[in-house]
Amino acid sequence: MMKFQAFLIKYGEIGLKGKNRYVFEDALVRQIKNALKTAGEGKFEVSRINGRIFVHAPEDYDFDLTLSALKHVFGVTGICPVRVIPNRTPKGIAEAVVDFIRENYERFDFTFKINTRRANKAYPLGSMELDALVGEAVLEAFPDMRVDVHSPEEMIHIEVRKEDIYLYSLVFKGPGGMPVGTGGKAMLLLSGGIDSPVAGYMISKRGVQLDAVYFHAPPYTSERAKQKVVDLARIISAYAGVIYLHVINFTDIQMYIYDQCPHEELTIIMRRYMMRIAERLAVSSDCLGLVTGESIGQVASQTMKSLLATNEVCTLPVYRPLIGFDKQEIIEIAGNIGTFETSILPYEDCCTIFVAKHPVTKPNLNIIRRSELLLKEKIDTMVEEAVAGDEVIVIRHGEAASVERLRG
Repeated sequence: MMKFQAFLIKYGEIGLKGKNRYVFEDALVRQIKNALKTAGEGKFEVSRINGRIFVHAPEDYDFDLTLSALKHVFGVTGICPVRVIPNRTPKGIAEAVVDFIRENYERFDFTFKINTRRANKAYPLGSMELDALVGEAVLEAFPDMRVDVHSPEEMIHIEVRKEDIYLYSLVFKGPGGMPVGTGGKAMLLLSGGIDSPVAGYMISKRGVQLDAVYFHAPPYTSERAKQKVVDLARIISAYAGVIYLHVINFTDIQMYIYDQCPHEELTIIMRRYMMRIAERLAVSSDCLGLVTGESIGQVASQTMKSLLATNEVCTLPVYRPLIGFDKQEIIEIAGNIGTFETSILPYEDCCTIFVAKHPVTKPNLNIIRRSELLLKEKIDTMVEEAVAGDEVIVIRHGEAASVERLRG
């Protein structure tokens, strides 16, 4: 592959914004800069010019590493490696395009179209005139090639700018969505399973910044189970940016519920206390809602009545990006984003350890509330202790996780 000096970044939904479009463009530029730190911090120049975003690369950059970083930026729909040449005469541009094709392709018998965008309106030829001139030069240099203006195999793009000419034909697909940080902030209930990491990815794709909470239950869950969740958070952070992962020791609360409450209601009641704690953390972290990986009917705790029972304890909205997905669809996304292989590692989380043999699928809210009265002697104190012992792990893609602070 030939040498490319820059990348043209394409975006989708952002272009439909009105007067505040610049806010989304600026956010996208910030996210691109953050992502490129993994490919060489401070080496890349990211600029926004006339509705276009360009990444100018240094001489010694790693193309594959840079492309991978850009593919993880929400808001990006296309990544076009660009060859930059000095501003030239029309004949000089035609010669540059011929060289571009010769260096960038292995065969020269495909159909093509020249597409010129004349950002520099002072240039002596118009876009259509330059298309014709360059197309003629290409046909002369490569007799087996043919012009097809309707459905060409290759589109050769020319951007005529004031200082330079940009040439590109390759377009790599980006993840789409909206830049992280433009949609507010939410708290993800992150387990070691398949679903919740995908839910985090999906909500982050809509521009939502993530914090996360994991409910740990030692000695019933091991340090390897906790590390699995840290690893999942790190994979998500490649898309979502920095994640503050709250680790809550839930063992005493679970055991107390197990001892005091009817076993068929264990999952619902435990889930209700997880939601209560998650909401407290969310409020203290300025989050605007909770995010879970639930999908209607997938398990007993995810029936409509079960979701109603868990929702009841929350005042913040609960977002469920996977609510209408079936398991295979979720697995496919997990495979695409790189979380699946980690999610299926055989380390139990706290939910599977304490699951009832015959969990209630249509919980009655009045009955659930009465059962929770059996906990009133100790539960509030136990919740306070669990929140006070919150361990916050800072997750940054490409870096080792670090404990930033302890509550209490």
